[in-house]
Amino acid sequence: MLISIIIPMYNEQNTLLNTIAQVDFYLRSRFDGNKNFSYEIIASDDGSADNTRALLNEACKQYDRLRIVANDVNRGKGAAVRNGILHAEGDIIIFTDCDLAYGTDVIGRMAEMFDPGTDIVIGSRNLSKDGYEGYTFLRKLMSKTYIKLISAAAGFKHSDSQSGIKGFRKEAAHKIFSRCEIDRFAFDLEALMIAGKFGFKIREMPVKIINHAEGTSKVRIVKDTLRMLRDVAKIKKRLKTLT
Repeated sequence: MLISIIIPMYNEQNTLLNTIAQVDFYLRSRFDGNKNFSYEIIASDDGSADNTRALLNEACKQYDRLRIVANDVNRGKGAAVRNGILHAEGDIIIFTDCDLAYGTDVIGRMAEMFDPGTDIVIGSRNLSKDGYEGYTFLRKLMSKTYIKLISAAAGFKHSDSQSGIKGFRKEAAHKIFSRCEIDRFAFDLEALMIAGKFGFKIREMPVKIINHAEGTSKVRIVKDTLRMLRDVAKIKKRLKTLT
C-alpha cells in the first residue's frame, strides 16, 4: 500500500524544511521495512512569493520520496490541496497543514482507520475531550459555533467539517477532487458534500491540536462565515446537476 501525504504551502520558507523532516522521519520510522507499505510526500506550493520553491527544490535532493507540484499564482488552500491530490499516486491520500497542527502520529492512526468499507476519514476536534486544548475560550466558542452554522447550512451530519487533516482512498479522492471548484475556505466542505452525493462512506477519528501556529488567525469570523454561506449555496445548487 502506498500512502501519499499532501502538504499545501504558501510562503512557508520558515517552516517547510522542519515540516518535511518531521513527516519523512515519522513515515520512514513507521513504514520502512514493512513490505506492505510505502509512502510519498507531495509539497503543493500555492504560488509562493518567498523562497519556498527554491527550498523545496533543494529538499528534493535530500528526500527521495518528496515531490513538488505548484500553482503559478496564489489561488488558495483548496486549489493547492486539489492539485496535490490529483497528482498523488497513493492508495490512501492524506492532507495536513504545513504547521503540522495535529502532529505526525495522527497520520498512522488515520491510515489504520481505512477498513474495507471506509472511503474517507476526517479528523474531528469535537470527538476528543482535549481537541481544543490550548484554545482561548472565545476562540473555541467561535470555532464550534462556526462549524455548527456552516454544517447546518450544508446539511453536513458529521461533527467537524473544518479540521485540517483528512484522508481518502485514491478512487474517492480523484472522483471527488476532480469535481471540486472552490479554491479557498469552503474547499473541504465542498469535497465532503460531493462525497455525500456519491455515497462514499465517511468515518471520523478524534484529533487534538498540538502545534498552535504563532500569530493571528487568518480567519475573519464574520466576513469568512458569510463567504462560506455563499459558497455553500453555490455548492448545493451545483450538486443537483453533478455527475
